[in-house]
Amino acid sequence: MNFLLRPLVALATTIALAAAPDERRSGYDIAGPEIRAMQDDDTANPGNLWVLQGETLWGKPTGAADRSCADCHGDAQMTMKGVAARYPAFDAVLARPLDLEQRINQCRTEHQKAEPLAWESEDLLAVTAFVARQSRGLPITVSASLELRPFLALGKQLFEQREGQLNLSCSQCHDDNWGKQLAGNLIPQGHPTGYPIYRLQWQSLGSLQRRLRNCMTGLRAEPFEYGAPQAIALEFYLMERARGMPMDAPAVRP
Repeated sequence: MNFLLRPLVALATTIALAAAPDERRSGYDIAGPEIRAMQDDDTANPGNLWVLQGETLWGKPTGAADRSCADCHGDAQMTMKGVAARYPAFDAVLARPLDLEQRINQCRTEHQKAEPLAWESEDLLAVTAFVARQSRGLPITVSASLELRPFLALGKQLFEQREGQLNLSCSQCHDDNWGKQLAGNLIPQGHPTGYPIYRLQWQSLGSLQRRLRNCMTGLRAEPFEYGAPQAIALEFYLMERARGMPMDAPAVRP
């Protein structure tokens, strides 16, 4: 067992969530009317530019195998419905969870015989956004299987662990002080219902891992590397914490 997980097995029981289901609020729920209108209008939501690009890539053969995503998975509206709501998901061969971006790259390298797409690259964001779009309106339903419990416990520990020169934890903002102002913006509860999201601050689409790295940098902490086990565990805990909430990717946020 990985040394990061060994001390956490005892914690791998039912994870108590900070907010009751009827008290949870997504970033959309606390956004202003202009942002909600932008997200709701498919012709005004900038994230849909990546969705359209992803749709093109879905049907484009690539790699030494000269295969497209559609060659294996067919019509994404049918086969990808609900998929993004179930990630990160456990990979039995690797014995650890993978997030959606990692699964896409796994498919590229194993089945298309293509190079993996770089984190935060336009193409990876586009394919992820296209797949995530097929789950819009569906509830988050990540697995609660026994093999995932140590990773869930690790994610919870990281969420509650103080970090950086500011000595703050995720939970201190997103559990204890949500709805309050920070640097002119409302603090959300931190539910990852809309990723990848278009942030007005970024003027671009970005992954959940990019957002986590931004938060850690803001705490003056060393951010996790993209795809690091800690990053995936934290991502998994956030999705479990949002279990049952509807997906709304690609979302628009300040």
